[in-house]
Amino acid sequence: MGFFERIRSRDQDDRGRQFDQIVGSSPALESVLAEVERVAPTDSTVLILGETGTGKELIAHAVHNLSPRCGRPFVTLNCAAIPFELLESELFGHEKGAFTGAMVQKIGRLEMADTGTLFLDEIGDIPLGLQPKLLRVLQEQEFERLGSGKTHRINVRVVAATHRNLAQMVGRKEFRSDLYYRLNVFPVVLPPLRERCEDIPPLVLHFVEMFSRRMGKRIDHVPQATLDAFTSYSWPGNVRELQNLIERAVILADDGVLPNPLPTADENPVALIPLATSDQSPRKLTSARGTLNDSTRAVILHTLEATRWVVGGRGGAAERLGLKRTTLIAKMKKLGISRSGPQNGPNELARKGENEQWRPPAA
Repeated sequence: MGFFERIRSRDQDDRGRQFDQIVGSSPALESVLAEVERVAPTDSTVLILGETGTGKELIAHAVHNLSPRCGRPFVTLNCAAIPFELLESELFGHEKGAFTGAMVQKIGRLEMADTGTLFLDEIGDIPLGLQPKLLRVLQEQEFERLGSGKTHRINVRVVAATHRNLAQMVGRKEFRSDLYYRLNVFPVVLPPLRERCEDIPPLVLHFVEMFSRRMGKRIDHVPQATLDAFTSYSWPGNVRELQNLIERAVILADDGVLPNPLPTADENPVALIPLATSDQSPRKLTSARGTLNDSTRAVILHTLEATRWVVGGRGGAAERLGLKRTTLIAKMKKLGISRSGPQNGPNELARKGENEQWRPPAA
């Protein structure tokens, strides 16, 4: 697993959250994860909204992993990927002989997800003809297989996602208003990557490590110019686009140096819109040398400063980076990270020793 993967282990040192593969600690992302923590323990329907490539399925997994249904089925159905004539059978199942070619009984995704979670991706693409049946599932927790009059009761939580504006679709009569209101019990809006650009450096490091390990290539150097280009790019395809471009860059890398895989202005003039930067910009979080170790060290230092050098416990640097306290301390020692200047007073330590501040190693 990548160094900056945000994995909340079940170890008591961590907060008990499981946000597998979700990388970053920006305020925008933290706000989303806080909403997930709030709604996950309930059985309420969750509607995840966001642009393509923002990680909606990862958030759906997080809702499931943090719920009492964790360990039970998590079943996914992409409503945009299945033809209309097959979608009803895929969702509800069918009986033998229900239609031409139905040679055997088929269990639908709803039954597969019984006692667990059903994730309906691209819910905005579900046909109008199927929407009343889905509404019945949400309201009554019951359905019939195609070709059968027998009612089946289930216990399933529905998490839906879309990049479409469902409210506008309701206004155009393209989506049922009653289904929209039933899905929109607890909306979670994912920010696009351009609105959390401080997460780009750890995402770059994460994907570089993942693909270099997968391809058996060693990447030792991420040039400052490449990181600057990443943080200035508008990322219309969001995290998915970043992941794909890093994969391309690792393939093209020579001599352990990550090249800049972004298109030139001539190739893609619309996407290369400069983004505003501030003192908290990721450009400030990377060293001039731009090596992978330098970038890692800079991000750790930035996080330690943001937490006033509190390493462990709630709100500490280890939690923000998605690491165990002992793992973070080991990396700090390896990278030679120590705090200079006077130490903070005892009032900045959490009660009962839950938080722990880093002290520089003895000379």
